[in-house]
Amino acid sequence: MSIVEHFSSILLRLLPHEQFLKFRSIYIKLKVKSSPLLQLIYGTFTADELITELESRLDKDWTILMVHSSVNNLLPMYQGNALELVKALIAFCGPHRTLVMPAFNFGENGEGAHETLKKNPRFDLRRTPSQMGLLTELFRRSKGVVQSRHPVYRVAAFGPEAEALVSDHNLAPNGMGQGTPFDYMALHNAQILGIGKSFQVMTQVHHVESLLGDDWPAPQTSTPNLPITLVDARGEIDMEIGGAHQQWNFNIWKLREIMPSESLKEWRFHNCPIFAARAQEVTDRLFEAGQRGFTLYDP
Repeated sequence: MSIVEHFSSILLRLLPHEQFLKFRSIYIKLKVKSSPLLQLIYGTFTADELITELESRLDKDWTILMVHSSVNNLLPMYQGNALELVKALIAFCGPHRTLVMPAFNFGENGEGAHETLKKNPRFDLRRTPSQMGLLTELFRRSKGVVQSRHPVYRVAAFGPEAEALVSDHNLAPNGMGQGTPFDYMALHNAQILGIGKSFQVMTQVHHVESLLGDDWPAPQTSTPNLPITLVDARGEIDMEIGGAHQQWNFNIWKLREIMPSESLKEWRFHNCPIFAARAQEVTDRLFEAGQRGFTLYDP
């Protein structure tokens, strides 16, 4: 974890949501002012040059690419815009591979998805934006992209496996376990990629938490199911969201203890963080570790 990420995670825990956003705005303004110096030190790159870097680093045999991203963290070294990067990633996957991005929504005003949905149990999949960054929202709105039907852990997908990947997400209340897009990615040769983000954002690590059932080694409490209504172009559908709440503190950096560097790849491109890992290996490693009593949670 970088100093900035460490400091940001502390502020996110300690400060009210509005104050955290103010500090974030100050940091972005300072970064903009220092742009000439940062570009001088680290150089610049285009979307095509980033794709060339990915081609040289990633394995060739994946069929699904799940991308976590932050365009802000690519600046000021990145010389393009978010739309150019979306188009470049679609072209990178080509006609025979499927591109996936998170389109999560964790509620309004920092109060959490569950509380937000309690107040308004209707969730419009078409009009509710992704909170995972500009790149994900532009992708979600792109022609031919389909979305999974879940109000929190919704994903957007484009390509030959898109429909199969997003189907029946509404039948999985916790959003990340069996029968979800994360389950599908673990079973269908998905490559996870972080652009401008560390692996701190890799949601695939939560896939395992419900797979072990009663053998899950960390204490958790059940969250009562909340009935809601999903709305999209196909109409309305009723579902329930729920799952389990982990009582210990999440510590994703422990993932390095069970995944070697050749499996959990981390590097910097013009000082911008990038990571890559296979969805199946992430799930398998955490499943095996969970059977031994190891989790990414600390008391």
